[in-house]
Amino acid sequence: MPEPVLLTLNAGSSSLKFALFTASGHPRRLWSGAIDRIGLPGAHFQLSDARRTVVLDEPGRLDSHEAALTRLLNAIASLPGALDLVAVGHRIVHGGPDCDCPKRITPALLARLHRLTSMAPLHMPPNLAGVQAVQAVRPDVFQLACFDTAFHHDLPRMARMTALPRAYADDGIRRYGFHGLSYEYIVKTLRDDGVNTDAERIIIAHLGNGASMAALRGGKPVETSMGFSTIAGLPMGTRPGDLDPGIVLYLMQEKGMKPDEVADLLYHQSGLLGLSGTSRNMHDLLDSHEENAAEAVEFFCYQARLHLARLTAALGGLDRVVFTGGIGENSAEIRGRICAGLGYLGISLASHANTAGDKVISAPGTRVTVEVRATDEEEMIARHVSAQFNAGRVSEPAAMEG
Repeated sequence: MPEPVLLTLNAGSSSLKFALFTASGHPRRLWSGAIDRIGLPGAHFQLSDARRTVVLDEPGRLDSHEAALTRLLNAIASLPGALDLVAVGHRIVHGGPDCDCPKRITPALLARLHRLTSMAPLHMPPNLAGVQAVQAVRPDVFQLACFDTAFHHDLPRMARMTALPRAYADDGIRRYGFHGLSYEYIVKTLRDDGVNTDAERIIIAHLGNGASMAALRGGKPVETSMGFSTIAGLPMGTRPGDLDPGIVLYLMQEKGMKPDEVADLLYHQSGLLGLSGTSRNMHDLLDSHEENAAEAVEFFCYQARLHLARLTAALGGLDRVVFTGGIGENSAEIRGRICAGLGYLGISLASHANTAGDKVISAPGTRVTVEVRATDEEEMIARHVSAQFNAGRVSEPAAMEG
């Protein structure tokens, strides 16, 4: 009998990250990989086994997400053992005000998500292109949307509000929060390790090309650095983070920039790339000897330090900080520079533990525990898909959702 498997997809504008799991109640990763430069010269397909060892790195032009997905499904069909793809889970960055949990993808839900594209224009088009690619190639397969905003859905009212006239909230203009799948996974690992998340005041710092922080009390998020859009909060690879809206008005009214030009500036030209003038990659900037690169790194750390301290006000104190994401997990220097000067909050790092990348990097006897943890959004998606698929929801009529 073929083994039922599920696929997780995280679609970018020119990339497709994926992982293949068993469809059991406790999904087990079998394969993972990525397809890069979709629609561009130099595309390649990379596949790794369960130990994350690369077993295939194959070039070849792929003109669309549908072509990339067809290549992926062909690869799955040729893997050792008989595998039966029964479900696909997608990371969807924005679920709007109504999506508080993963939802089966139906025509009605897909139409609703298309209407949210302007709320996350960098992420939603490729996210939805991945959904449509699966529909075109395997229309019979169960698909589940897993939303990065769902984790933050029940933020306290004060954390959700903006100070615009109240009528705008009726149009969905509120603070949302993102990176929810990563935060959800970190909370799970904390609980698995015996941490009483209900009793602790915790800040999780997801630092990568996209970056945000979330404050948790009673095991639930109470505040976050991002808000209505994925631009807000910390500076990121190509996004500026918090920005005086008067600057946007000035650029449009005095400099004559059109909305599309401002959007391109905010989503693609700012952040570490804009400040350094050379790269959005933190590793490149740390290795650089250029003054602008050094200043970009210092600005990132300064802003991260400010946001971390700000979140303690929503918590009324602090018991634990968890660093995760590509930068948070892998850069001891950035962790050290963010935490420097936060002794008044009870944060002090053990330099040797931080440099070694130990799990706990806080100095012995300090009041706040500081940790480094790897995140796994794919596993979180797989768990959601497995739970719904095995609960028999696949047989529900399409009209039930949306």
